[in-house]
Amino acid sequence: MKFRQTNSVPIAAAKAGISPASGYRLAADSRLPSQKKVPRTRRRPDPLAGIWDAEIVPMLKAGPGLRAVAIFDEMRRRHPELGDGMRRTLERRVQAWRAVEGPDQDVIFRQVHEPGVQGLSDFTDMNDLGITIAGATLEHRLYHFRLVYSGFEHAHVVLGGESFVALAEGLQNALWTLGGVPREHRTDSLSAAFRNLDEAAKEDQTRRYEALCNHYSMTPSRNNRGVAHENGSVESSHGHLRRAIEDALILRGTADFTDLTDYRRFIGEIVSRRNARNGKQIAIERAALQPLPVDRTTDYEEISVNVTTSGGFSLRKVFYTVPSRLIGHRICVHLYDDRLELFVGGTSLMTLPRGRPKPDGGRGHVIDYHHIIHSLKRKPMALLNLVYRDQLFPREAYARTFECLLSRLTPRAACKTMVKLLALAHDRSCEAELADLLVIDLDQGRLPDIAALSALFGPGDKAVPEVAVIVVTHLAAYDDLGTVRVPQEIGAAP
Repeated sequence: MKFRQTNSVPIAAAKAGISPASGYRLAADSRLPSQKKVPRTRRRPDPLAGIWDAEIVPMLKAGPGLRAVAIFDEMRRRHPELGDGMRRTLERRVQAWRAVEGPDQDVIFRQVHEPGVQGLSDFTDMNDLGITIAGATLEHRLYHFRLVYSGFEHAHVVLGGESFVALAEGLQNALWTLGGVPREHRTDSLSAAFRNLDEAAKEDQTRRYEALCNHYSMTPSRNNRGVAHENGSVESSHGHLRRAIEDALILRGTADFTDLTDYRRFIGEIVSRRNARNGKQIAIERAALQPLPVDRTTDYEEISVNVTTSGGFSLRKVFYTVPSRLIGHRICVHLYDDRLELFVGGTSLMTLPRGRPKPDGGRGHVIDYHHIIHSLKRKPMALLNLVYRDQLFPREAYARTFECLLSRLTPRAACKTMVKLLALAHDRSCEAELADLLVIDLDQGRLPDIAALSALFGPGDKAVPEVAVIVVTHLAAYDDLGTVRVPQEIGAAP
């Protein structure tokens, strides 16, 4: 076109290296080929023409989060003539409409994290992994702590819910394992830390959680309610940790553990391996952490209870038995997530495993037959309709034996025999050995022989041996030990 300004079309075309025909075509229309494209028109009638503006667009405006598949199902219900092939057409049309006329969405602002500033806490449910302890299903969750900068992690097995006790114990374990304290502790809206009663309330930390953070010089904070991605540094880590646990269970070959300590050790090893990968970043962040206080603060609830004439006390819809000598006393209970520690004044009494209410809301029971067997021997018929009878038997063999006794003896005889078996297990400390013999009797279809079992586990019938005491030194010789003798001077008369 530059040559065309001073030359004819054939000469300009020759100078430009194109044919005269192309030169005449460009002279007639100087637009580029890309500018001559005609927009593609519809090749078939729009199947949504009659319903898009009248029905679908109002639905999209009224419900911004409504899925396209739900709209399609509703249109099929209203208009049966629509075919299944219209689903992809509708999904594309909805996506295009939302890109042009849809509502604004929240923007995630990526943050720059500095070492030693922020630590995160959260809980994650683990019931779907099918963990069992000695064959019994373990309903539990993990308390998960993570440092934002270095990725340091700590996980603690929690048997109950998202309580303050679980939060305090898990958080303190993490901090003392880490060896330092971040300046800020962030959670989501945990009921263990926040009351969540008023969205406008700014100072809604519970007193215990505020005291916990003050003890460690941490500033408590939380993300907005219902906005999980604001706690994303630990939320996303939940999934990575769960997958690591699932892989380890597959490699282990079983999800059954001998006891809770064994399972906690298993979780600790997995977390330690994950932390080893971030060793350099963790070392950098440790140098920027605040020092730990001199001592830990309380990670339990302190509750006073009365021991009733039932031989125990009720706490959080769970009945616990204790030695009957405590009936009428008021004892102090330190309530942890997995145990109860009992005190009378400043004297420690014992530790009991923590029980949980039944799934239907019924009362739970933590029963130790050693605490009540002496009274049960005087009232054996009380066993028949005892409220916590099923929890009284220390092993399955004893429960099976009582069922067999009830089916073949009178209720009175069955209760007396069962109480004698429990008393034998208590008096002779032979609970496991006696259970093995009871299983043999059950498998062979015979009832336990109390006389034979008492003879087997009872004291020996040997006579008490006579001990002969031989006096080597005469007792009068001990009198000389109390005699004081004055040493004589050399040359003096005796």
